[in-house]
Amino acid sequence: MEKIASFTVNHLTLEPGVYVSRKDKIGAETVTTFDLRMTAPNREPVMNNAEVHTLEHLGATFLRNHPQWKERTVYFGPMGCRTGFYLLLAGDLTSEEIQTLLVEMFTFMRDYEGQVPGACARDCGNYLDMNLPMAKYLARRYLEHTLLCLDSAHMNYPE
Repeated sequence: MEKIASFTVNHLTLEPGVYVSRKDKIGAETVTTFDLRMTAPNREPVMNNAEVHTLEHLGATFLRNHPQWKERTVYFGPMGCRTGFYLLLAGDLTSEEIQTLLVEMFTFMRDYEGQVPGACARDCGNYLDMNLPMAKYLARRYLEHTLLCLDSAHMNYPE
């Protein structure tokens, strides 16, 4: 079998960033998959499930309510390795084109107060596994150390 694209990325040198993971054609539409890498794989601790789950709820809620991006949002969810998230958007897009959206989203997550959207037994299959304070810390860290100082080295996969 061929290696899938995400397994060809050099995780030994990958740093936090916003990378175009792949572009898929579905009919006439292109769907761009972004790798929102929040921790350096195999060199930093991975995120715990509770904060990943919280970020997923906050991020999905933000995106699905965004006036410009809600109709173009296909998916937002965690990577199995817990080092980041995948964001799938309709359109042939670049990391630069979504930087403002990501700054807005991670600012929303960093500043969020109150009950996590969907964090109740009726709405979520594991609603007790949430950690809002740690999710806010991780959102702040990614915002300040990655998104607000994003450069080409952190938008293109390393060789």
